[in-house]
Amino acid sequence: MKIRILGSGCAKCHRLEQLTREVAAGLGLDAEFDHVTDMQAIMAYPIMTTPALVIDEEVLVYGRMPSKDELAGWLKAARQGIRGDAARTNDA
Repeated sequence: MKIRILGSGCAKCHRLEQLTREVAAGLGLDAEFDHVTDMQAIMAYPIMTTPALVIDEEVLVYGRMPSKDELAGWLKAARQGIRGDAARTNDA
């Protein structure tokens, strides 16, 4: 699983990465993390504000800090290969 945090390096961006790493570790996921700070690279994604969370090249949230429960749902869905709106609303 490839997880990208998009953001300039602000406190919220670092917090999103920290929370995502904590939740992934708690779920026992083997994930590769990448913190993208280059604005040209960030602009390649369909987002308007940062921070943003991208899992396996799918933007799941941007412009706000998700809860740990939201992160867990998205990571579990990604582990199961669920994408799109189903991943965004998956509580399992």
